Amino acid sequence: MAQTPNCIKCQSSVTYFDGSLFHCTECFHAWTQEDMEAANESGKVVDSNGNELFDGDDVTVIKDLKVKGSSMVIKRGTRVRGIRLSEEDPTHVQGRVDGQTIFILTEFLKK
Repeated sequence: MAQTPNCIKCQSSVTYFDGSLFHCTECFHAWTQEDMEAANESGKVVDSNGNELFDGDDVTVIKDLKVKGSSMVIKRGTRVRGIRLSEEDPTHVQGRVDGQTIFILTEFLKK
C-alpha cells in the first residue's frame, strides 16, 4: 500500500486518502493532489508547527539532536538565532549553535 503524504497544513503524518481527497486526522484539513502540488511550488519554508520561516528568524530546537561527524549534541530548547534558509533544499536551515555553523532540518525546529 502506498504511503499518503504529510498534511500540507500541519505537516502531520496521520493522513488518509478516500479516493478523491487526502484528509488529516489531526487538523481535519482536506486537500487534493493539485493543492499539494501548488503548496510544493510556493517554496515556503515551514517549521514543525507549520509557521513560515524567514532569513534571520530565531527558532528553538524541539528534540535532542546528535550532530553528524561530531560528538556534539544539541539539547531540546536550544535557541538558534538568525537562521539562514538553504537555497537548494527548503527542509534545511543554517544556524550557529555553540560557535559552530550547522544545518538543521526544519521538522526539528519551532518559531
